[in-house]
Amino acid sequence: MQIHELSPMPGSTHVDKRKGRGHGTGNGKTAGRGHKGQKARSGGGVRIGFEGGQMPLARRIPKRGFNNIFAKPLESVNVSVLDRFEDGEVVDAAALLTKGILSKCTYGVKFLGEGEVTRKLTVKAAAFSATAKEKIEAAGGKAEVV
Repeated sequence: MQIHELSPMPGSTHVDKRKGRGHGTGNGKTAGRGHKGQKARSGGGVRIGFEGGQMPLARRIPKRGFNNIFAKPLESVNVSVLDRFEDGEVVDAAALLTKGILSKCTYGVKFLGEGEVTRKLTVKAAAFSATAKEKIEAAGGKAEVV
């Protein structure tokens, strides 16, 4: 087989529509752009979000507060999951992932205070709620911010 004998698989290619090449093509004269108007002109059309002069949705909806686009969203975990670990163990994001408590952890873990802690553990996390820290330390463990 020579390189000039190669051809694409049947049906994998198609012939481009040639606009404005006579009425016999079905795309002659106005070339599928209709008659006059903004969208018929060269370079015509409106920007994204333009609603014909009506107040756009993005400006109609009220803005509230501050949205930090650089925020690193933490995974939240309740202290009740700590009972799945043995006494004296070190609990961090990697340990939570191996136990299957978390499926992913991109930026870190925050422990929340829902549930009870009965074991003495060293918990390493990006953040703790006040009640979570209280409960971990009440059980004799340590809450370390990493």
